[in-house]
Amino acid sequence: MPLFNYQQKNKKIILALGAESTGNFSVYFSEKIYFSEDFGDLLDEKNFKNFQKSVLNFLEKNRIKPDIILTDLHPLYKTTLWGEKLAKKFKAKHIKIQHHIAHIFSSIGEYAISNFNLQAKKLKSYKLIGIACDGTGYGLDRKIWGGEIFSISNFQFPIFNKIPNSKFKIERIGHLENQIMIGGDLAIKEPARMLIAILAKIPNLKFHPEGDQPLAGKSQKDFIYKYVKKFYARNQFELLYCQLQQNFNCIETSSTGRILDAVSILLGFCKNERNYKHEPIDLLEKNSSKPYADIKPKIGINYELRITNYELLTTHLFEYLINNIHRDKKRLAATAQLYIAQGLYQITKKLQAKKLQAVFFAGGIANNKIISNYLKSKGVIVSEKIPRGDAGLSFGQIIYFLTNSWD
Repeated sequence: MPLFNYQQKNKKIILALGAESTGNFSVYFSEKIYFSEDFGDLLDEKNFKNFQKSVLNFLEKNRIKPDIILTDLHPLYKTTLWGEKLAKKFKAKHIKIQHHIAHIFSSIGEYAISNFNLQAKKLKSYKLIGIACDGTGYGLDRKIWGGEIFSISNFQFPIFNKIPNSKFKIERIGHLENQIMIGGDLAIKEPARMLIAILAKIPNLKFHPEGDQPLAGKSQKDFIYKYVKKFYARNQFELLYCQLQQNFNCIETSSTGRILDAVSILLGFCKNERNYKHEPIDLLEKNSSKPYADIKPKIGINYELRITNYELLTTHLFEYLINNIHRDKKRLAATAQLYIAQGLYQITKKLQAKKLQAVFFAGGIANNKIISNYLKSKGVIVSEKIPRGDAGLSFGQIIYFLTNSWD
């Protein structure tokens, strides 16, 4: 079990249980962070039992019991529910940490530990930016997040020698445009549901699927059906379209994963199914070549929120793809992924300040080479040792707790 030295005078024993789709736990005690193996998808009961057994065996072997138990914010994750039970058993404090914030702190933690000797000895305060992109994470607004940018103010380096009672501030200041998951989680299993919802947002659809001939006398619904008729009979499509119009069992999401799923099925690289976790996105990346340069990211601003909130407009991307659908599909695939990377980076540029120390990128989409390579070329920091996806989440939960102030 890998361990990391973390020289902080915190005497509490902390157990972090990670998320659910990829089982992983971390434990902090005696100024060290113990980081477990990957137990696989915990929705598989066998994997979950192995995970539970390993956690309890670790505590017993080291003759420790947790004072703090950290879990994901999602109220229905198996790890969250088990964390509640363990907190009662050990009389420990249970703290829930938002999924994407934990992702970002896994990257911050690796950077801080790896560069401990390079950090200034004098304690300084910085403003950091964190980008987190994945498929699914429970948001603070109870929507499904997955394409997020956070501002972290008053963060201090080195993180091992914090000023007593200091506390940083985290604000969600950017995200991908919210799109609709028709049928909730069914839109993960059937990417065409995402495609239907996104195409329904494009105004004044007027182009034929094969190129530039107007679709005279055809409705938007007829237009959309041409792109999904290989997956749904007309009556099935009508039900889904009606469900969207009535907003019945429809969930908003800013997920990068769902956008890339929809691109993959639009361009014909995946089927309307998911045989393994990242299949549509993997196929999209494998079938990518040289991107086109005739689309620039379109960024909107939501003024209704308490703070300025930037949105990378993904409907604009699909309008471009539809209008260029007759072109090289592999180049369009690369263009779509680069659009995401460029848009996210442009938002961070709007947020730069004198005290900006670094930009961090984490989450499962950080494993996408097109997106991560572009961001790394701009100086964005990406984890190399700690897994970027959910297998590194418990480590991020630990780092978030240790670097913040808690009663």
